[in-house]
Amino acid sequence: MLIESARPTRTAHVTKTTPAPPLAIGNPGPLGLGAFALTTFMLSVFNAGSNLIDSRVEAVVLPVALFYGGIAQFAAGMWEYRVNNTFGATAFTSYGSFWMSFAAYVYFIVPQLASTGKAHQATGLFLLAWLIFTFYMCIASFRVSLQLFFLFAILVVTFILLIVGALAEKKIVTNVGGWFGIVTAFVAWYGSAAVMINTTFGRNILPLGVRTAKAKHSD
Repeated sequence: MLIESARPTRTAHVTKTTPAPPLAIGNPGPLGLGAFALTTFMLSVFNAGSNLIDSRVEAVVLPVALFYGGIAQFAAGMWEYRVNNTFGATAFTSYGSFWMSFAAYVYFIVPQLASTGKAHQATGLFLLAWLIFTFYMCIASFRVSLQLFFLFAILVVTFILLIVGALAEKKIVTNVGGWFGIVTAFVAWYGSAAVMINTTFGRNILPLGVRTAKAKHSD
């Protein structure tokens, strides 16, 4: 007992660490919606068959589709994952991929199909696949905001018209789809502007009809 009591006692030292605060990032929504809107607008101007711009300069859409509609929107989607916005992340990364694949399709694939006379079928199939995705995103958007629901609903109509125009080779239907695409672009621009302006001024100036915050961040 004397030996035991003579032994020095050791006190364990526990170092308490304070967790680092979460990294704050801005709202990627305005970037994603703006990239989608601008690229959609440029392509839709040509689809609408407007005589204001010569159709021979349609290639100007491709770099915009690759870099702004594609890469920038895809990046916005990745940042939406960072803020736990499943809907925004899925939408922006998917439509960013849409624009990048569209640019690659027009530049690499369409010239190869020109000699077969079947390019319209490939275009129709390409758009049909994206219509399916857009349709269920439209359903989900109803729980997010009225602005997004309106955007996706018009986009569904746009895709349907462009698909029919491509498969049936009806230019007039494609033209109508182009005009719906222009409306789609302005609805997306409104959403981008609303989030940007409301965030900057710290109050709701432009209404979005937000329905529930849970839908935005559901897993």
